[in-house]
Amino acid sequence: MYSIGETAKLVGLSTYTLRYYEKEKIIWPHRNDNGERMFDSRHIDWLKFVMRPKATQMPIAQIRKYTELFLEGEHTATQRLKLLQNHQMFIQEQLLNLTNVENELQHKIENYEKLIAHSAK
Repeated sequence: MYSIGETAKLVGLSTYTLRYYEKEKIIWPHRNDNGERMFDSRHIDWLKFVMRPKATQMPIAQIRKYTELFLEGEHTATQRLKLLQNHQMFIQEQLLNLTNVENELQHKIENYEKLIAHSAK
């Protein structure tokens, strides 16, 4: 079992974020006799999973919904799949947008490099 501070270090989140995730019903830590939050390896694995969609801008509300569906059991697999597929489409759109912006930046960079090289002559 890990304290909230140890868990925060293990997963790379702040203790504030862990408390927020508990408030949002994304995690449910155990409590010791003193009422302190305690986390086990299942919590660590779940947090590592949750961090992936969060890092790709999945809203907390969707993560909470996924968590609720997961806890309901296997009969929600279709709903969870749809939620993840929708997020995957969002990521693909973001990748396309980023690629387009990167291409535009590359074009500008090349133009500036040519301008500077020509001015140096």
